[in-house]
Formats: sequence, structure tokens, C-alpha cells
Amino acid sequence: MWSEARQESPLVALRPSVTSVADAKPGPFRLQERSFLELVNVRGDVSSPDFVETIRSTLGTAPPARPNTVVAGHGHALAWLGPDEWMLVSDAPRRPTLEGALRPALAGQYAAVVDVSSGYTVLDLSGESVRAVLQKGCPLDLHPRVFTVGQCAQSHFFKTGILLWPLASGAWRVVVRRSFADYAVRILLDAAGEFLR
Repeated sequence: MWSEARQESPLVALRPSVTSVADAKPGPFRLQERSFLELVNVRGDVSSPDFVETIRSTLGTAPPARPNTVVAGHGHALAWLGPDEWMLVSDAPRRPTLEGALRPALAGQYAAVVDVSSGYTVLDLSGESVRAVLQKGCPLDLHPRVFTVGQCAQSHFFKTGILLWPLASGAWRVVVRRSFADYAVRILLDAAGEFLR
């Protein structure tokens, strides 16, 4: 008999490698999994004042209408994925509550809200060489004059689809599908190898 579901990081097999890089002193490259964050896919009509106001009143921020932008709210970030789609990512691990708050608030509107927390994991990458590591497998121009805080993009790192954006702290947030997380971290650590010697 099940009493409660157990959460397990998709990087459980890589725990020693990830821990050693996460616990490293500030330097060229650090990787930290932000496991068990709440992620919600939100779809709706940004030209509808009702939709925008419902999101604003529920989350404390309106969905970004400009392509490839991300806005910070109260305990979460809302990243633009398309003209009618956003990814809502909590700042800290927690039990899902956002879908439960948004779904009834948007009832009757042209909108969809789906909790996708179990399908993704979030990585925070930092260090003086983080941009060089990402650039090895990501085709985007990540120079700070081109890609800066407040922007986000969907791209890929080698063969893994990712959503990424720079944080005010100088780190980068990377959202990756759970099924590709092990591969993504292995290839990130390999790409960072020359900077970790």
C-alpha cells in the first residue's frame, strides 16, 4: 500500500559527480541541480485583458508578451515559450500549488494550465567559464551584449533541448527534460573538464 509518493532526482546516479562540482569553491564552473522545483506550462491569449489580469492577480506578474523574455514574480519566474505559451518555474522546491491556483482562476477563458514538474529538472550553472562551457554545445550567441538578464531562449546543448536564461547573480538557469537530464549533465561536465583541472 502506497502512503506517499517518493521523489527522486533524475541525477541520482550522478550524485557524487554533481556534488563535487556543486560543492567546489567559487571558480571556473559550478553546477547545481535545483531538484523538485514546481514547473507549470501555461497557455493563453496574451491579447486578452482578462487572461493577463487573471495571471497578474494570481501570480503577481503579467505574462511577458515580448518574445524570449522572462519576468520574475513572487517566488517564481515566468519564461516566454511562444506567442501563447509560458513556463512558470518556482524559485524553491515545493509541493505543486500553482496549477491548482491558476486552473480555477482561468476557468471559462481560452487557456490551459498543466503541471509538468515531474517531466523536467532545473540546473543552475555558474563560474567564470560557464558561458564558454555552454557555448561548446549551444549555437546561440551568449555574449552579455546580446543575451542578458531578462531574456530567455529555447535551444539545445549538444543533443538535448533546453530552456535557458541568465540570472542576475551571473549564473545561468537551464531547464531540461527529465529523460535527458543524465545525458545533459554528463556532457556539461565533459565540456567543463578543461576548466576544472
